[in-house]
Amino acid sequence: MTQQVLKLVLVFSLLSGGMASANHNADKNKGQRPNILWIYLEDVSGWMSCYGDTVIETPNMDALADEGIRFNRYYATAGVCSASRSAVLTGMMQTTIGAHHHRSSRAEWRGKKFDKFERNDLPQEVVPLPVAFRKAGYYTFNEGGKDDYNFMHDIDELYDYERGMHEKGWAPRSFLAGDCLSGNKENKPWFGQLQLAGGKLRKLKPVTSRENIPVFPYYPNIPEIREEIAYHYDCLMETDKQVGQIIEKLKEMGAYENTIIFLFSDHGMKLHRHKQFLYEGGIKMPFVLLGPGIEKGKVNEQLVSGIDLSATSLALAGIDVPKKMEGKNILGPKYKERDYVISARDRCDFAIERIRAVITPKFKYLKNYLTDRSYMQPTYKDNWPVTKRLREMMEKGQMNKDQLVFFGNNKPAEELYDLENDPHELHNLANNPKYNKVLKKHQKILKHWIKETGDKGQKAESEISLRCVYQRWGKRCVNPEYDKIKQSNIK
Repeated sequence: MTQQVLKLVLVFSLLSGGMASANHNADKNKGQRPNILWIYLEDVSGWMSCYGDTVIETPNMDALADEGIRFNRYYATAGVCSASRSAVLTGMMQTTIGAHHHRSSRAEWRGKKFDKFERNDLPQEVVPLPVAFRKAGYYTFNEGGKDDYNFMHDIDELYDYERGMHEKGWAPRSFLAGDCLSGNKENKPWFGQLQLAGGKLRKLKPVTSRENIPVFPYYPNIPEIREEIAYHYDCLMETDKQVGQIIEKLKEMGAYENTIIFLFSDHGMKLHRHKQFLYEGGIKMPFVLLGPGIEKGKVNEQLVSGIDLSATSLALAGIDVPKKMEGKNILGPKYKERDYVISARDRCDFAIERIRAVITPKFKYLKNYLTDRSYMQPTYKDNWPVTKRLREMMEKGQMNKDQLVFFGNNKPAEELYDLENDPHELHNLANNPKYNKVLKKHQKILKHWIKETGDKGQKAESEISLRCVYQRWGKRCVNPEYDKIKQSNIK
């Protein structure tokens, strides 16, 4: 009788296993390694109700925060996507691995192919996260594409399944339809990236009031600015709906209880001073972490860097973190709280810049290397109505001193802000004698970090790389670094 029962149990187990494989049901994965899911938000600032914003409600993202840890001091390594994403995927600062210039190391760009380009091959010891997961027996996917990495890579080596960002938009359609996991025939644990358009969502119906929207003091309170801010809130509400759909799908397929979720943004919203720059609006981002074994309802006030996401993901999956990885497992028993984090700004599109930021618990220090050009040097944003209006106000002297901190014609070599008392970073303390000791401390941190990590951004970009930039952007390349390229009549 016992043998018959055992046989029945075995048959039932096999049947259940088959059903689990077909539906990716988590029941079969009990006791196995967890799935790791990155919900990657594009151009999204943390104006969510779980972070205390009162303009809109983001119930689905709030629910995730309640289920796990909300990080209040998470900093992207850059204010632009390709540099930030290169760092996150490798657990290495983009400046360490030569991935600091926006959309560099490309053989082609938007259909334009280059005869010569500067390759950026990763050092042998630097392994992109999806490769590490696949080597450890995980299935990997990337929904929405955004393989926007400034290093040489083979997309087929990174992912078992990948759907490009311009294929039917950026909504998580293939995940909701089950396509992302359709190739996971062996029912392996999986690592997935769901890229949501976030702040780049287009043609949304206006919902947020354009009249009473709060405006940051470093912006003039004009209709064009209010429209941009209100539309970003509209994007956040739509993104919140998509997050809710993802969670429902995880529960429907029985994977929610065995999936560790990272919800975070690559950098801030698109407005000037936010995206591409190193002020709080550009790099201080939302980050929520939840899943099996992770404490619920916790708020973390420690400094966390984007490079920490890869190390933490590996550790939570039971995979060894490479010793040379700069990122740290923020949940590890031996984790030591960071004294500072670093963010970097280098060339973005055709605008050549070099800025470094040191963020400590109370202060932020900014080193501006290229003081010969203003923050508002020509950029890809120049044709936007809001940019034209801002430039008009600058020329007519219609901005106050708080707005001119960024929109003026001058850029200081150094900036120092008391983040506790000046969260909008308006009052530069770098020349205040009372803060001389603080200034020197941050200067020392940056100098040590540059030497320790070998910051590759300290050297000018190569002529080959700049030629590719010039071939992409043409006459819009006005920085003096392009003069030699122009004289050689490269078209």
